[in-house]
Amino acid sequence: MNNELLRIDAVTASAPTTLRIRWRGKRIADAVNLGGWIATGGNILAPLRDPQVFGRAAVSNYGAAVTWDDGEGDLSIDALHLSKLAQEQKPFSNEDLRYWQHAMRLSNAECADLIGVRLSTWNSYRAKAAIPQAVVITLRAATRDPLVVQAHLRPRVAGRPRKSESEQKRTTR
Repeated sequence: MNNELLRIDAVTASAPTTLRIRWRGKRIADAVNLGGWIATGGNILAPLRDPQVFGRAAVSNYGAAVTWDDGEGDLSIDALHLSKLAQEQKPFSNEDLRYWQHAMRLSNAECADLIGVRLSTWNSYRAKAAIPQAVVITLRAATRDPLVVQAHLRPRVAGRPRKSESEQKRTTR
């Protein structure tokens, strides 16, 4: 979705901290849980813990934000951040994991090393196993910022590793 044209058509509170956002030009609405945003917002966002206040969510600024105080105070969140939260909260499937690996151009062994699991565990994520939240967070962070991969990737060299000099001496004796 183009961030410059990101606009909200409608918003409804669908749970104590969840908004249902209908985006302009999109057919499918997003559910965005704002529990973490509210919890880390200190006293400024504390009023949103009240279900009656949270239920007053309304589109403001011509679709560029959601507000709870008619845009008069700090109880607002912009469309870009809502979109980013929605994307981060979407399910991450085994197919998504395989696509991520292909896009990053990493081997199975490199992926396993990168996230700190055994190769068999990585292969099970690729096949059908549930992918832990920590792995999903890591992969999404690496997608947003390739520096994460560059800092932690230890590329594998194809073939069997060469023996060190001491290993070579032992085998030739």
